[in-house]
Amino acid sequence: MKSKTNTGLLFAIIGGVFWGASGTVAEYVFSVQHVPSTWLVGIRLLSAGLLLLGVSVTLHQDIFAIWHKWSSVISLLLFSFFGMLPSQLAYFMAIQYGNAPTATVLQFLGPIFIILYLALSSKHWPSRINTISVFIAVTGTFLLVTSGNIKGLSFSLAAILWGIGAGLSQASYTLLPRKLLIEFDDTLVVGWGMFLSSIPFLGVIFNSKVTINNVGTASSIVFIVIFGTMLAYLFYLKSLRYISPSITGMLSSFEPLTATLLSITFLHVTFNFVQLIGGALILSTVFLQYFFNKE
Repeated sequence: MKSKTNTGLLFAIIGGVFWGASGTVAEYVFSVQHVPSTWLVGIRLLSAGLLLLGVSVTLHQDIFAIWHKWSSVISLLLFSFFGMLPSQLAYFMAIQYGNAPTATVLQFLGPIFIILYLALSSKHWPSRINTISVFIAVTGTFLLVTSGNIKGLSFSLAAILWGIGAGLSQASYTLLPRKLLIEFDDTLVVGWGMFLSSIPFLGVIFNSKVTINNVGTASSIVFIVIFGTMLAYLFYLKSLRYISPSITGMLSSFEPLTATLLSITFLHVTFNFVQLIGGALILSTVFLQYFFNKE
């Protein structure tokens, strides 16, 4: 049982690390190459979805098996349009109407929403160590992205609403596919989820006059599609086979931690003592889960 928990922890951490890395790369694509955010969201979902469905075909899977039962179809549609799609869009909109620290902090209401849902649905609170770990991760994220200064947050109504939406969507894409992942292979579920959620962006993808005219931009987009979308979601959702949704949600805090470390390394961003405490709190949640989680 402990080995399964460790496997789940590893998968969730890898997913968060890939997300964080892709966020830094996406910032370069937005700011330097001026690629529209909605175009990038659409192209990453469409490309990653098709790649995963292609992988399923090479593994000799029936990629249409998930469409054979109405219950599976409904679950897939809910996951695609109320989980995958808003999780991609809401975060970028929160940044557009506010700023990155606001979006990140509000997005990490997600693990709290997960705890509340599980408590209400099962009429049983998650274990004490899981609850403590989630709140430590949220606190660490706040310190990491704001340096402990609440004045660095944007309190416009649009930024707050989109940020809360990002938190809710983190909870929904963690909770909605659980039954599907039990019945079907991870690549199939995530592949269809990404492909379907890209459909509302097709107009933007094909009507936007985006020109990829250098190797740096092309390689950045390929990295975002493969590592920051396809593998990030695959590892994150795969972790749900081994650990509870509240732990998986908590470990997504490795996303801002990775983005911060990469910004320090490559963009020479300064790192103060408060941020160091925030990073240490995030890392401490892994040790808490490893040594004290009895699941």
